[in-house]
Amino acid sequence: MENYILLLLCIAAFFAGFVDAIVGGGGLIQTPVAMILLPNLAVANIIGSLKIPAFSGTSFAAYHYLKKVQMNWKLLSIMAIVAFVAAFFGSNLLTLVHNDFMKPLLFVVLLFIAIYTFTKKDFGLHQAKEHSVKRQLFYAVGISVVIGFYDGFIGPGTGSFLVLAFVSILGFDFLHASANAKMVNLATNFGSICLFVLKGKIIWAIAIPMAVCNALGGFIGAKLAIKKGNEFIRIFFLLVVVMTLIRFGYDIFLK
Repeated sequence: MENYILLLLCIAAFFAGFVDAIVGGGGLIQTPVAMILLPNLAVANIIGSLKIPAFSGTSFAAYHYLKKVQMNWKLLSIMAIVAFVAAFFGSNLLTLVHNDFMKPLLFVVLLFIAIYTFTKKDFGLHQAKEHSVKRQLFYAVGISVVIGFYDGFIGPGTGSFLVLAFVSILGFDFLHASANAKMVNLATNFGSICLFVLKGKIIWAIAIPMAVCNALGGFIGAKLAIKKGNEFIRIFFLLVVVMTLIRFGYDIFLK
């Protein structure tokens, strides 16, 4: 592999980490770039290798959030375990079947999300819902199963879906949603990594340099999100959802 290709991959990883730390969706940057620059590699090898920088960037972002934002550790522990298992099985399914049939459905869902977030100006700007402990746990497990499996099987936009779930279902504001989403996303990434390591799909010469750059982007992105607050994160969330729409729209209608 040429050095300039690795350099471009590392640049993409940095920006992916930056975006992912703020509101998720970093895979929308580094995944297409890797697909273009590494056309001779199998998709499973590319996706497996990209899970390492994704985990690295999310780790550094999570660490920075942990210092500033209060977490519900009991709830997060349960969500992380469930999400880990769901992502493991989702990645296993990815090695067996293709996932393109899901993209038209996701396109429609994302379109509604974008419209709703744009029109409802106070969406995610404050903590709104007070659930009972049992109801909160029920919702949290459901979120972890669905999004964990999605991350293992498809991937792009997982962080954004987690943020949306924390805001719209569990009633968090954007800052707390982003912080808690990082912890669950760590578990989904780790679940996928375990599967891809067992299958021998990770190319470490690509994964490790990208991981360093993704971590740097994640650290800077998390600092900016904490400093700027909910309104800034809301705008970023909208941008990432639109990027996801464009990506899926291209795959569905043009590719």
